[in-house]
Amino acid sequence: RPVRFLQNAHARPLPSMEPPYTPPSARSSGWGGFSTPPSRSSGGSSSKADYTGDRFIPTRRGVNLAEQFALLPEGGSGGGGGSGGSGAERSGDGGAATTPRDDDPYNMLLRNELLGDNVAVTSRRGSGRHGARGGSAGGGSGGSLFQYRVSPARDAPASPFSLSPVEADPMLPAARRTQRKIPSVPYKVLDAPALQDDFYLHLVDWSSTNVLAVGLGACVYLWSACTSKVTKLCDLGQETVTSVCWAQRGTHLAVGTSVGEVQVWDAAKASLLRTMGGHLGRVGTLSWSGPSLSSGSRDRTICMRDVRSAPPFTSQLVGHKQEVCGLRWAHDGSQLASGGNDNKLFIWSPHGTSPLLRFSDHTAAVKALAWSPHQNGLLASGGGTADRCIRFWNTQTATALSALDTGSQVCNLCWSCTVNELVSSHGYSQNQIVVWRYSSMAKVATLSGHTMRVLYLALSPDGQTVVSGAGDETLRFWNVFPQARRTTGDEAAPFSRAYTVR
Repeated sequence: RPVRFLQNAHARPLPSMEPPYTPPSARSSGWGGFSTPPSRSSGGSSSKADYTGDRFIPTRRGVNLAEQFALLPEGGSGGGGGSGGSGAERSGDGGAATTPRDDDPYNMLLRNELLGDNVAVTSRRGSGRHGARGGSAGGGSGGSLFQYRVSPARDAPASPFSLSPVEADPMLPAARRTQRKIPSVPYKVLDAPALQDDFYLHLVDWSSTNVLAVGLGACVYLWSACTSKVTKLCDLGQETVTSVCWAQRGTHLAVGTSVGEVQVWDAAKASLLRTMGGHLGRVGTLSWSGPSLSSGSRDRTICMRDVRSAPPFTSQLVGHKQEVCGLRWAHDGSQLASGGNDNKLFIWSPHGTSPLLRFSDHTAAVKALAWSPHQNGLLASGGGTADRCIRFWNTQTATALSALDTGSQVCNLCWSCTVNELVSSHGYSQNQIVVWRYSSMAKVATLSGHTMRVLYLALSPDGQTVVSGAGDETLRFWNVFPQARRTTGDEAAPFSRAYTVR
């Protein structure tokens, strides 16, 4: 029995604040075994002065603690058993049943972390309202709400470097990866009259200044992607344009001709800077690496040129037995890949005259070449009609990585600079453009629209748009790749201060 307050002997004794004793069978149950004070008006009139004191015992009748604190286990088994039942299942006034929202993800997370429950269902859309539990918060039916029990063993966190003490993996559903949607139709189509239907030529290229160069017959035209303005750069007269290639930076454009000459133009001033010879046949492919310019010809040779020096070429590479139809410098300028009509793929050093590597796995002409901007030394090559394969090579280890049969002639390859994907253009017999995800080589999208072989392909400087040209004399612009992720200055160049003089 509680200790009574000390009272002054000369003062009038205070009335007792303790209700008269009532047997357990006669008590009215409220919630969890707490008794409700009996009525103090027993037939006679009572005044407030009869119940003066310094303590107040609140009544819990009509209060749903489970809904306020979410402490009751499922089914109300955590409360003390009484004739009135649990307040989580019935209201204090005997009204309609009320149920706490235990299936709410926040309440379920609290149950897992604070009460040690093992909730398996993470969504209300499941088959049941609650998942399987390892135990109840009350320790079983009829037990005390705050009965002590050992929490179930928990798995180790997914990462030892996790900053959050809450393991949200089993509770919260994983974020779904949004699938990129690639439009199946081009957003722009331009007419390109007299665009040659020749597998061995390269007549379309896109500059870093967002200007597209196209060789049409004996002329070279420039189309500005910013203003949509078309200008005529040059007219070769009796000669034919066989290849065009922009310098990596600036406005210099190299033009290969049908008589074996290479012209360098300043597109901003529309002026011819110089003309370089060295070939006996048409120049079908060109590739820049800084001030170095390489040209491949039908005479089976490759001329290495430096536009800063007076000689027309600094060295001549001999290795292919037929026309050189593909040239591509690596992004760091350390290696040059060349493909020929003799089905050979060679890797050259910028300072040597003999091939470093020789690959002969293709069974048709190798025109399509592309270096990966994401992995050093990763080269993709495509074969002609008799081969129809895209092959991947590691030029650092001189090994063949994988091969994929595309089912049609591979005319061009282009690697995305924003995502690890590449796009290929095809000729006989599908005449389509395919976007591949490396290294699974799963098809991301297939783009159709050209009625003839898609012989030309170029990537915009922002890395999002691909332009394709075909023998149907049209240029089609496709929005293929996503926008590059913007990085701050510190992320883009974390060691930039170490490379500056001041």
